[in-house]
Amino acid sequence: MGQFLNQPDFGTEGATVTASDTINSTTNLNSSVLYVGTGGTVKVLLTGKTTVGEALIFANVPDGSFLPVTVDYVLATGTTASDIISLK
Repeated sequence: MGQFLNQPDFGTEGATVTASDTINSTTNLNSSVLYVGTGGTVKVLLTGKTTVGEALIFANVPDGSFLPVTVDYVLATGTTASDIISLK
């Protein structure tokens, strides 16, 4: 996965992601990388971003891909991909 701040080159913690438009501590992924099982569009807030206006959209993400960024949130509105897993 590459070096992202203090993260190792491999995932040691993982969880299924439920995309949500709620931005708070219960939906924060705490600087995770994402694995996208079933491709599509993924709308995210990068680490440290907290408003929808700062969101990035990754379009045409293929099945079985890792996004090359660390994120705090996956937003429901604008995300069509599924089977998303967060890894740290």
